[in-house]
Amino acid sequence: MTSMAGPSDRPVRVTARLDAPLSRWLWLVKWILIIPHCVVLFFLWIAFTVVSVIAFFAILFTERYPRGLFDFNVGVLRWSWRVTYYSYGALATDRYPPFSLGEEPDYPARLDIAYPERLSRGLVLVKWWLLAIPHYIVLGFFVGGWHFGWWSGGLISVLVLFAAVILAFTEKYPRDLFDLITGLNRWVLRVAAYTSLMTDAYPPFRLDMGATEPDDAQRMR
Repeated sequence: MTSMAGPSDRPVRVTARLDAPLSRWLWLVKWILIIPHCVVLFFLWIAFTVVSVIAFFAILFTERYPRGLFDFNVGVLRWSWRVTYYSYGALATDRYPPFSLGEEPDYPARLDIAYPERLSRGLVLVKWWLLAIPHYIVLGFFVGGWHFGWWSGGLISVLVLFAAVILAFTEKYPRDLFDLITGLNRWVLRVAAYTSLMTDAYPPFRLDMGATEPDDAQRMR
């Protein structure tokens, strides 16, 4: 089930762990290794779209996102984030992503979205297109394009390519580059949750870099 933990003002929580050591050359063939995931995600994203349409009407009439549908769509986003993290959205782990919609707490890339007890009927009509337009413009620069569970062609892909080249020659993934890439992915996932009607909390125009959410880092000090 989806975790309900987390502050109400930060319903989407994205965390990541940079694995070490990483293979110098495995990234060259990960595009082949993720093909089974791409096939499954193709169908999962079709289902995600259908579920989102059903959820739209449920929220419009009842102010609630049916819990079973919510958990399924969060699972699709989690699965996509793991594949992205393993492949060309981060390349920050060599651990093969599980075929799972669940939380998988041991995997180095995690996504948690707090279940909302009530959602606005009015916002559901406009947040996924009108209110999200400024974020769509920014994300177009970040991600370039969307391909059934991972994004490619934008700034994130360029930075990941730099990381791959550095990894190939030094066997190290630059920590500052990892923090930036994770922050950009965090922005993408926050917007994805908002536009998928899972939260009414508007995504901040803020780049929160690093492996953990800002309030998690503060508690660890």
